[in-house]
Amino acid sequence: MDFRFYEIWREAEYVSRLLEGILTSVWLTVLAAVIGFSLSIGLALLRRSRQHSVLSWCAAIYIELVRNTPLIVQLFFVAFGLPMLFGYRWPFEASALLALSLNFSAYYAEIVRAGLDNIDQGQIDAYNALALSKARAFFLIVIPQAIAKVYPSLVSQFVFLFLTTGIISELGIEELTWSGRFIADRTFRDFEVFLVLTLIYVLLALA
Repeated sequence: MDFRFYEIWREAEYVSRLLEGILTSVWLTVLAAVIGFSLSIGLALLRRSRQHSVLSWCAAIYIELVRNTPLIVQLFFVAFGLPMLFGYRWPFEASALLALSLNFSAYYAEIVRAGLDNIDQGQIDAYNALALSKARAFFLIVIPQAIAKVYPSLVSQFVFLFLTTGIISELGIEELTWSGRFIADRTFRDFEVFLVLTLIYVLLALA
């Protein structure tokens, strides 16, 4: 088989497309992770709440709905369904960010909840003895320890979601997978292009 990897680098535009695609994939993933993690803390607290059973059930339904539907379905619903329901039109990048954030939040919520459930009762007794407010105790004592306990799971989920960002290319967003398809369509070297994409994804995931 005749391999022509140089076809990918022979045009400055192709290299530029790849770099821009990497940046787009990375910033969308990082920003979605930050937003999703912020939402996940609230969802985890609602899931653990015994005083607000209705809100707890709503959070549980939301989490199960997101975790049991494909990301591409969520993406299309946000990009095409919500505008029809509410009569607005967002850029596709904003729709992708919202869909990824909602997806992150559901998966992260269960991970964070597991971390909160594993906090030793002695820690809670300690901050009660120190007369710390619940808010200060939660953010200074509980959350740091909960995150430390589930940190590997959080990172694994982050990497997994990053690797699935190629789906957003279906909206025409110029991320890494879209860039590879752009080059392959013009060079007709699909095997070489997607082998390079695979290596780039592996390196970024390991990083």
